[in-house]
Amino acid sequence: MNVFFDTNVQVSAVATRGLCADIVNVALAEHRLIVGQGVLGELRQVLLRKLRWPAAMANELEIFLREHSRVIAESQALDFRELDQDDLTVLGEAVAGEADVLVTGDQDLLQIATRSPIKILTPRGFWELLRAS
Repeated sequence: MNVFFDTNVQVSAVATRGLCADIVNVALAEHRLIVGQGVLGELRQVLLRKLRWPAAMANELEIFLREHSRVIAESQALDFRELDQDDLTVLGEAVAGEADVLVTGDQDLLQIATRSPIKILTPRGFWELLRAS
C-alpha cells in the first residue's frame, strides 16, 4: 500500500512515542511511504523552529525519508475551495504520488474525505485498517 503521512503525523512520530510512531514504523517496514517536497519543507520548519531540533538532526531525518520514501516534487491541482493552500498541497502531493491513503489529523482534510480521490484516514483509522488486513 502507498501511504502518505501529513506533516503533523510525521512530527508526532519522531517527537513522541505512541500511535503515530507505530503507524509510521509499520508503513516503513511493510508498505511504501510517499512524501512530498512541501511536506518535507514544512516538517523541517516545525522541527527546527517549534521543536528546536539541531539542524544536523533535521538533516538526518530528511536524508532518511528521502532514502526510504518516494519523494514527490509536484502537487496535483485539485479543486476543494474549502481547503487552504497548505492542505491543498498535502492532498495534491498525495494524489500526485498515487498514494492509496493519506493519514492526517487535520479536520479540514478529514471533512472532505468522502469526496477525495484517495482515502483519507486519521492515524487511528489507519491503524484499524492495518489491523484488519
